[in-house]
Parts: sequence; C-alpha cells; structure tokens
Amino acid sequence: MIMRDKVVLITGGTSGIGRATALEFGRAGAKVAFTGRNEARLAETAAELAALGIPHLAIRADVGVEADSQLAVAETVAAFGKLDILINNAGISMRALFRDADLDVIRQLMQTNFFGTVYATKFALPYVTAAKGSIVGISSIAGYRGLPGRTGYSASKFAMHGFLEALRTELLPQGVHVLLACPGFTASNIRNVALAADGQAQGESPRDEGAMMSSEAVAGHLLQAVQQRRRDLVLTSQGKLTVWLNRLLPGLADKLVLKHFRKEEPDFNL
Repeated sequence: MIMRDKVVLITGGTSGIGRATALEFGRAGAKVAFTGRNEARLAETAAELAALGIPHLAIRADVGVEADSQLAVAETVAAFGKLDILINNAGISMRALFRDADLDVIRQLMQTNFFGTVYATKFALPYVTAAKGSIVGISSIAGYRGLPGRTGYSASKFAMHGFLEALRTELLPQGVHVLLACPGFTASNIRNVALAADGQAQGESPRDEGAMMSSEAVAGHLLQAVQQRRRDLVLTSQGKLTVWLNRLLPGLADKLVLKHFRKEEPDFNL
C-alpha cells in the first residue's frame, strides 16, 4: 500500500508508539489525524508534524468515551474527506497484584484499552470499508499470555484480540485489512503512567527502558506491516519466544513467566 494521500487516524498519538507512528506514516506520505487528552502534548506533536510539512489534525479526545471517539472520526473525515487507516493505539497499563487492586482499575483499563478500540472502530468502519483500508490494534504480548501484576491489562488485550479476530473474519468479503500488532516491551511512557493498585500513576518505570526496542523502531515495523497487509505482527525476540512457548508448552511458560516477574518485580512477593 502506498501511503501518499492516505488518511490515517491514530488514537493516543501524542507520546510513545502513537507519536512515533504519526511521524512515520506522515513521512511516508499520509495525512495524519491523532487524538490525545493532553492539550500541551497535542500541540507538541502537531508542531513536529508541521515542521516536516505533514498535513495533520490534532483532536482532543478520550477514546474511552463513546462520544469522543465519534467526534474524532467525524473531525478526521471533515478535514480530509475520507479515512483509510485506523490505528487503535490509545492504552493504559497497570502494575498491581489482583488481590491488591481496586476494581475501578480493572474497569478503567477495559474502558480505554478495549472499549476505546470498539468505539473508534465502530465509527471508522464505514469509511475504512469504503476505502478497503486497514484497522490496526496495537496490542501486547499480554494479549497472548497473561502476565502477573497486569491482570486487567492482560484481560483488556485478550478482549481486543478476540474482537479484532472476529471482525477480521466478518470483513473478509469486503477486503478490509485487520492487523494485530504486539510490540513486546518497548521504550515508551506506558509504564510510567501505569496504574498502581489504588488507581494512581506509578510515576516511573521499574524496567530498564534503554534495553528495549524504541518506539521509532516499532513504528517502522508497523508501517511495513500495514503496507504488506499482514495479519499479525509480534516484535522482539523475547516476545516471539513467549508467544511460542505459551502455545506449545503452556505449563513451562507459566513457570518461566513467574520466575521472570519474581526477578523483575521483587516487591510483589510472588
């Protein structure tokens, strides 16, 4: 797929993978609409796109709110006349054992990660179908393999997988491309703003961000996967190994994942 004159809407496009994807698709020739909740970050991303001469539209929206998702699609189509590609990127994570977590934390994760994808896809679908375009879900290895301390996050990503897989099958006769992209551990701010047991942002990442794949590298892989109309994208060797082990040796995967998180998260006392 040639990106020139294509219109892409990216939810959560003001930081991390979303921001890098906006720049990557824009450089490839796309017109870029993107959502975010923070006005300052919206302006910063818009300024970066403008500096590169990329046609763009910044939309203040919380995709977990149905009306906001409807507005984001409507404003994109009003500005550019069509919508070819929807990238469901907006998401939040968590870091808390289920026994300690407020139930509102689980609800918030489902509302943003799952229902945000459902809402945006629902309103974008007529336009993407007309364009025989692409619907993308930025998921996680946690959508293939439940991770301790991330029960709500894993549940939301498993739900996203089921939704998009069913939708992909429904849309086969219409020639719509549906991609599930699972970046693995990526250097972004999602862990810094991950919700703790009480629903407050944890403030800093417990992981070594410098050892992870960059958001820019993920965006490059994502652009290529959309151009090739791939079905799935799993990134990083650790991510691929986790998916493979969980499929073929699930009992061993349980033990290895527990061992890994005991080392990474000693304060959980797993």
